[in-house]
Amino acid sequence: MQAFLKGPASISTKPVAAKEKSAAGSSGEGKRTKPIPWVEKYRPKNVDEVAFQDEVVAVLKKSLEGADLPNLLFYGPPGTGKTSTILAAARELFGPDLFRQRVLELNASDERGIQVIREKVKAFAQLTASGSRSDGKMCPPFKIVILDEADSMTSAAQAALRRTMEKESKTTRFCLICNYISRIIEPLTSRCSKFRFKSLSDSIQQQRLLDVSEKEHVKISNEAVSYLVKVSEGDLRKAITFLQSATRLMGGKEITEKIITEIAGVIPKETIDELLLGCQSGSFEKLETLAKNLINEGFAVAQLINQLHDTVVESEDYSDKQKSAIVEKLAEVDKCLADGADEFLQLMSLCALVMQQLTQNT
Repeated sequence: MQAFLKGPASISTKPVAAKEKSAAGSSGEGKRTKPIPWVEKYRPKNVDEVAFQDEVVAVLKKSLEGADLPNLLFYGPPGTGKTSTILAAARELFGPDLFRQRVLELNASDERGIQVIREKVKAFAQLTASGSRSDGKMCPPFKIVILDEADSMTSAAQAALRRTMEKESKTTRFCLICNYISRIIEPLTSRCSKFRFKSLSDSIQQQRLLDVSEKEHVKISNEAVSYLVKVSEGDLRKAITFLQSATRLMGGKEITEKIITEIAGVIPKETIDELLLGCQSGSFEKLETLAKNLINEGFAVAQLINQLHDTVVESEDYSDKQKSAIVEKLAEVDKCLADGADEFLQLMSLCALVMQQLTQNT
């Protein structure tokens, strides 16, 4: 009986050990090849790596040297480094060990109504913080609450935040991040140091994209990099995402302007020129065919409006009166599309007015 019990036990131990070993091996392999989006991979790790935002970097550097940090309000276009800057500063202030304990980050995807502000944020703000780190460096005796996309918070939630910002000023600093400062209530903006994040210059974007391309061994021509910067409109995050998508699509081959045009959903210049020539012809049937082709090829009319605006304004072939009429119609169509109107009908309405303006003097 004893031998019987011993037998299976001795047999079963080896497979278990083998299973554990294989499981450990598989998890180790998983750790080695962990794919990370390039946007996250090349996000600034410290304040010095933040590009083009000199005023903000100067203030944060002073606070890293020991000066106190005010409540902050970062605003500006998307993809200019607002969230990356405060996260990099927080990592430098608190170190990797204390970062999770000292920083509360709430995004637009989280519930941020008045109840959450009263309970979660208030409870976190009331906790006291020590002035030392595990690695022996000095650490500020306060915590940071980051409210990303604060312009989507309700007015009631913003109002509930006022008292907490004042009451817990000894233990907590707040950093509000938004695209539109006009949507933040006045009592909050007056309690914060405001910093506007500018759209990144073309040269800065080009340098960053070339750095990423070099590190990832991407073949891309200088013309394609310039076009990528133009398409992304000052948004470095969008530019890096397009670069990664184009690299995956090409599989090691050189990336060209044509590939970036396809990836970014930009309407080719030839298509826009053809549409404007159709308007000049005065033939409504031809115009209808061109509009149908544009819709059938999957191009967004909202994208067409952006590009058509630049083409019309920069063109020297139209008079100021024609430009003003066309641009006014572009604004009307853009509003209608935002309200959910039919794309084809709005495109035909726009083309009809452009045709009227271009043919009435001929």
